[in-house]
This record gives sequence, structure tokens and C-alpha cells, in this order.
Amino acid sequence: MQNTNILISGASVGGPALAYWLARYGFRVTVVEKAPTLRPGGQAVDFKGDAHMTVLRRMGILDDVRRLQTGGTDQTFVDARGRAVAVLPGEFTGGELEIHRGDLARLVYEKSVAVGCEYVFGDSITSLTETPDGVHVTFERSAPRTFDLVIGADGIHSNVRRLAFGPESDYVEFLGHYYALADVPERFGTEAQMYNEPGRMVAAGGPKASVFFVFASPQLDYDRYDTEQMKRVVLDAYAGMGWRTPEILDAVRRTGDFYLDSISRVKIDHYSKGRVALLGDAAYANTLGGFGSGLALVGAYVLAGELAVAGGDHRAAFQRYEEGFREYAKVSEKGNAGPWLAPPSAARIRMRNWTFKVGFMLKLMMKMTDDFADNITLKDYPSLVRGAVR
Repeated sequence: MQNTNILISGASVGGPALAYWLARYGFRVTVVEKAPTLRPGGQAVDFKGDAHMTVLRRMGILDDVRRLQTGGTDQTFVDARGRAVAVLPGEFTGGELEIHRGDLARLVYEKSVAVGCEYVFGDSITSLTETPDGVHVTFERSAPRTFDLVIGADGIHSNVRRLAFGPESDYVEFLGHYYALADVPERFGTEAQMYNEPGRMVAAGGPKASVFFVFASPQLDYDRYDTEQMKRVVLDAYAGMGWRTPEILDAVRRTGDFYLDSISRVKIDHYSKGRVALLGDAAYANTLGGFGSGLALVGAYVLAGELAVAGGDHRAAFQRYEEGFREYAKVSEKGNAGPWLAPPSAARIRMRNWTFKVGFMLKLMMKMTDDFADNITLKDYPSLVRGAVR
């Protein structure tokens, strides 16, 4: 087998999943992650359909995901006086299985470590130089190394994509909204509630002490690693909003666990360039689209499987990965959650709420998401790869 020494950038979900499969097939894998440790918390992610369940089962984590599932929680839309105006059912947002992103990341990370993957935390790639025999990689802190292949599984703001393909502005389309998530010191009731004013949504309450924001905005310039600056963006955007928003903003001021990002999607013609390939949000993100983690896990399964079946021939494997996965990933090209979560007018808010009072509309939307989730036929790579760890 050729090209057995592989570097993966990103240790969220897709990167460790790819590392696990590659190591199981006999590759040597190093994962580099900018954060000092695994990132806990984050919004809940969900899985549905045979494709998702098959990958989770073949990874050996389906039972663990079931054990840790949050059980999709109903979300109640309320007016400024806290009166219910509509209910978003948990089965719509939570799929068949819902789990906190941090719990999923830990499960996949532990599986990859158990099969011998190397992790380097607190470091980042600074340059990629392709040669006929590999990719010479320099890092912020570690000594330079040469790898046979490099995979960018480092999110919508992918460093690998920037270094190998070009600037983010060439590939990431801003969709007119931002979202923020914060773990806060207190809970805001046992019922998950969402409140809207035109162009703004805030959600709080439920089983976890976290709050969620979505708001319309022109594109903003801020430091994604400066928590206080990101908080200020949200505090300014939500000034004067009704309901319990002042209490929620006060809790945000006191938290250190805060995340803000744009609602955007990635548009890219090819997932690979030479010896470098992209996986997950780096290649096919659609923020808050509801398919990110599922696409990352299935994509990791397909990419690793094609590399193994091709005996490490990256040209053949990357082409088959693209041919076998792009149609499935097209779901990321559809929709924009921003105007749905934070409608631009009072009339649009009422219309959105109405859709959840009409049974056939909800059934139609759920059928569409189910169809997207199963729009792929998975090969049984573990049985196809000679010498794979069983």
C-alpha cells in the first residue's frame, strides 16, 4: 500500500472519524488541532436514516450515541409575554438520535486513539508545499514534517483549504445572518423556548444551561478568537429586545464559554487538489442546515474506504470520493436557516409559526429531510479491505 502517512487537520468530528477508519485500514495517522484540548459543548447534532445508522454501527459507537442521546426536545415559540404561539417538535430538530456535539467528538476521538492515531493539540499548519513524493508541512510550534497526504477537516474557516486552494472569500458564501451559542451560569426554565422579533431570535431554557441566538446582519469584521469582542457583537445586536432577553444577555456577560459565527455555505468545484483533500464543513458546509455532522461522518467513512480500496492511490481514491459523495452532499447547497429562524418581518414570523400548526406541512418537511439523509448507497468497505482491523 502506498501513501500510508497521513496528516489530518481538525479534531472535531470528521477528523477523528477519518483518523479512526484510516488507522483501522493500516494507515499511519496524525491529527493536528489548533485548540489546546478537545472542545466540549456546542449545539446538539442529530442523525437519521439508514446511512447515518450504518456508519455509527460500523464504527462501533451506535450504542454509545444512544446511551448519551439527549432525546430531541420540543421548542416552544413564545410571544413577548411568554405565551406559546407554536411548537417545533423535537422529532423535527432531533432526528432519530440527538447528541451533544462535545459528547460525539469525545466518542469518536476515543475510538481513534484506541487504534493508534497520534494527536497534536495546540498547534496549526502554517504552510503546505507539495512535492512529487509528498507534502512538506510546517507548523506554528512543531518541527516541519513531510506527509504523503493531507486532509483538511478543519471546519468552514478551513486553514488547509486556504493554504491549498485559495482565500476563504473564494469558497465561502455569507448568507446574511449570524448565530451565537453560550453556556451560561443559570438555566432559564425547564421548557425550551424561542422568541422572535424581526431579524432576531433568542432561545433559552430546556435541559441544558445554554442560550442560542440568530440575527440578521451585514457581514461583520471581528476576531473569532476574542470572546469578549464576540460577546459585544451579540450584546449590541440584541439591545432593546423584549421577552427575557435582558436577563439572558446579563448571563452572557458572565460566561466564558461563548461562540459566534456567520451562517454561510461552502461552494467548491472539487474536494481535492493534488495530495490535499477536504472533508466535512471544509468542503460542504451549510451552517445550521441540520446535516453537518452526518455529512462529516459519512464523508469520513467514504474517503477512508476509497483510499483503502485503492491501496493508497490518492488520485483514484479522491476521484471516487468525489464521484460517490458529491450528490449526497448537495443537501448542503440547499436552504438558508437564517430567515427561517429569524424571519425579517412580523408577517414572516407568523407565517413560519403557522407551518408548525399545519400537520401536513410538518410531515412534508420531515419527509424531505429523511430523503436527503438516505440519498447514498454505502459500500461495505470494512469487508472489502484485506487486512482491515475487525
